[in-house]
Amino acid sequence: MVEIKTPGQIAKMREAGLVVAEIHRRCAAAAVPGATTKDLDDVAAAVLAERNAKPNFLGYGGFPATICTSVNDVVVHGIPGRDTVLASGDLLSIDAGAIVDGWHADAALTVFVGDGHAPELTELSRVTEESLWAGIAAVRKGGRLVDVSRAIETYIRRQPLPSSGKYGIVESYGGHGIGSEMHMDPHLLNYVDRRRGRGPRLVPGFCLAIEPMIALGTAKTHVLPDEWTVKTNDGTWAAHWEHSVALTEEGPLVLTAVDGGRAKLAELGVTAAPDPLS
Repeated sequence: MVEIKTPGQIAKMREAGLVVAEIHRRCAAAAVPGATTKDLDDVAAAVLAERNAKPNFLGYGGFPATICTSVNDVVVHGIPGRDTVLASGDLLSIDAGAIVDGWHADAALTVFVGDGHAPELTELSRVTEESLWAGIAAVRKGGRLVDVSRAIETYIRRQPLPSSGKYGIVESYGGHGIGSEMHMDPHLLNYVDRRRGRGPRLVPGFCLAIEPMIALGTAKTHVLPDEWTVKTNDGTWAAHWEHSVALTEEGPLVLTAVDGGRAKLAELGVTAAPDPLS
């Protein structure tokens, strides 16, 4: 069952989304050579405390940290630690969430640590982020869930291939519904699987965490013995971008973007919904 939110509930999710945006801003600034991923986790915990918000990752299924920090060939769910020291040239995905008055938000971004990154890594992150926005632009009243999957996959498939020969759209993980819980129905693939049909119809009150994950090689992954860290099977590096999005009567609202998605959606010919907190 898909949970449909009221405008008041979406406003609470927007509050949580702005907390996540601040976590991203401060963690990205702290992601410098020599910092540990535990340092970033401490930054995120401080933001949550300052904003009187709760973490939704910490303790979730036993997860031991406030955020996920995934470095290089780690796709998702990397556990922050003092033994993971960031180095110039690393590719780091920061996945963060927050709860305000029982309502959740969740988002991820990929950042470049230091300098010296190969152009194909810059392009990998760009393609992943732009495919996210293509999916967000497909969140329309009367559409179907598969329209979002198709928009993400179509954008990726239309890009020039990297030197590795392909972009691997990670198969085992995808987006999800979000609201009174962090992970809810429906599951959102980042590609079209015709066996799943068209999925539910998108109606006002529908909220999704949209999160493409792309590797410079295989789409296949495996989980390390810590039962959380997900790596690519072939060791190629990956990027991860995510936003939480609410569909309102007036269009999509990107809950975890500072401007609600207004500027980026305008580039794509879509008008973002008004910010309920303005």
